[in-house]
Amino acid sequence: MLQTRFTKLVGVEHPIVQGGMQWVGRAELVAAVANAGALGFITALTQPTPEDLTREIARCRDLTDKPFGVNLTILPAIKPPPYAEYRAAIIESGIKVVETAGNKPQEHVDEFKKHGVKVVHKCTSVRHALSAERMGVDAISIDGFECAGHPGEDDTPGLILIPAAANKIRIPMIASGGFADARGLVAALALGADGINMGTRFMATKESPIHQLIKEKIVANDERETELIFRTMRNTSRVAKNAISSKVVAMEKEGAKFEDIRELVAGARGKMVYATGDSDEGIWSAGQVQGLIQDIPSCAELVSRIVREAEAIIRGRLEEMIVHPQREAAE
Repeated sequence: MLQTRFTKLVGVEHPIVQGGMQWVGRAELVAAVANAGALGFITALTQPTPEDLTREIARCRDLTDKPFGVNLTILPAIKPPPYAEYRAAIIESGIKVVETAGNKPQEHVDEFKKHGVKVVHKCTSVRHALSAERMGVDAISIDGFECAGHPGEDDTPGLILIPAAANKIRIPMIASGGFADARGLVAALALGADGINMGTRFMATKESPIHQLIKEKIVANDERETELIFRTMRNTSRVAKNAISSKVVAMEKEGAKFEDIRELVAGARGKMVYATGDSDEGIWSAGQVQGLIQDIPSCAELVSRIVREAEAIIRGRLEEMIVHPQREAAE
C-alpha cells in the first residue's frame, strides 16, 4: 500500500485520482473508482442543472460508501452556468472534496472552506499553482502539456513541470497528464508529486459511461493520435485526432475565427461521440497517453494493478540499482 500526504488529506487508500471529465464523470465511473480505493470526481457541469447534480451525487452514494468528490470547472462563457447554485448543491449534498479548475476560484474556495470542504485546484503552470496555494486550496493537480483538454499556453511537459512545481509548492500535489500505469505513478512520486490523476486511462475502463467503440478507439490509437485545437485563440485544447479536429486545425492555419468553427466544435456534437461510438461525430478529449493504453479493465483491476506493479518497481527494479560498496566488499 502506498500512502502519501494526498491519501491522508482526502482519506483514500491509493494515490490515484480520476479527475473531472465532461460527459464522462458520472456516478457509475466515480463509484467504481471509489470502490477501488482511489478518488473519483463527478463532473458538475455534465449535469444540466444543480438539481440534476444533487440527484447524481445521491446515485453515486447508492453505489459506494467510499469517499468521492465533485469537479467544478469555471470557464469564461457568453452565458455562464449558475456556479453558485452548483456550489450550493455540492455543499448541501455533504461532499467533502472538490476539484476546481479554470478561472480564479477564490469565491468558490472561500465558500467551500467555510463548510469544511477540501479543495484540489487543477492548474497548468507553477505560477498558477502558487496563486491557488495563496488562495487557500488544500492541494494542487498540475497538468503537463501531454494532457487531454486544456494544457495551458506554456507547453511545459510533466517531466519539467512536476518537479518545478514540487520545488515551490508546500501543499500536496497530484501530477496530471500522461499517466496510465505503475511506471507513471512511481515516476510522479520520484518527481515530487503525492499521486497521479488519470483521465483518458479511466475512459477506457469497463465502468466508463462512453460507447464501447470509443474505448476500443483509445486502445487502438497511439501517442500521435491527438491534435491541438484553438492554438491561434490562445485557448489550446488537446483532443483526439479525427476528421473534425484536423479540419479545425487547417481552418485555424488559414486564419479562421471562433465563429467560423463554432458548429464543428460544439459540445453537443462531442457528447454524441460518446453516445453513438462514431469517433468522427465531433471533438472529444484524449491525451497522448493513448499510446500506453492496451486494454479495457474494470476500475478495480486497473487500480490494483497499478499499485501492485508500482510497489514491485520500487522494491525490485529501483532497489536493485542501489550498490552498497561496503556490503559487497564484506561478501
